[in-house]
Amino acid sequence: MSSAILIGSDHAGFQLKEHVKAYLEQQGINVLDVGAYSEESCDYPLIAHELCTRLLKGDAARGILICGTGLGMSMTANRHAGIRAALCTCEYHARMSRLHNDSNVLVFGGRVTASDLAISILRVWLETRFEGGRHARRVEHIEKREYV
Repeated sequence: MSSAILIGSDHAGFQLKEHVKAYLEQQGINVLDVGAYSEESCDYPLIAHELCTRLLKGDAARGILICGTGLGMSMTANRHAGIRAALCTCEYHARMSRLHNDSNVLVFGGRVTASDLAISILRVWLETRFEGGRHARRVEHIEKREYV
């Protein structure tokens, strides 16, 4: 699996996506941008589906999705078996989404998350490793096919 990070947004998340992408690139992380490429109106589910499909194929280790509130992107991403998208509004959410849920997609709301807070959340999400143990069993329950 690639160590790259996929990133995607709709028009409402475009500015925050560009900010997050620049930060990641400054850290030496290979970023694969699946759109949007401007603030022109677009349909967020198409971006989320593209990112999740590529993530599940192994094009990257993790992904980041951004729309206006983060709600639509997280709902769409979590329709994909194997995707555990976490809408994080604080560092604690990011830490717990990795420690206990092994989240592989971080979601932001571009209209509700300040750029400096997004970077702080992102840093915690990138640095936190899945704890495993009893949490691995719970993640297995999330992924059970009979539920999806």
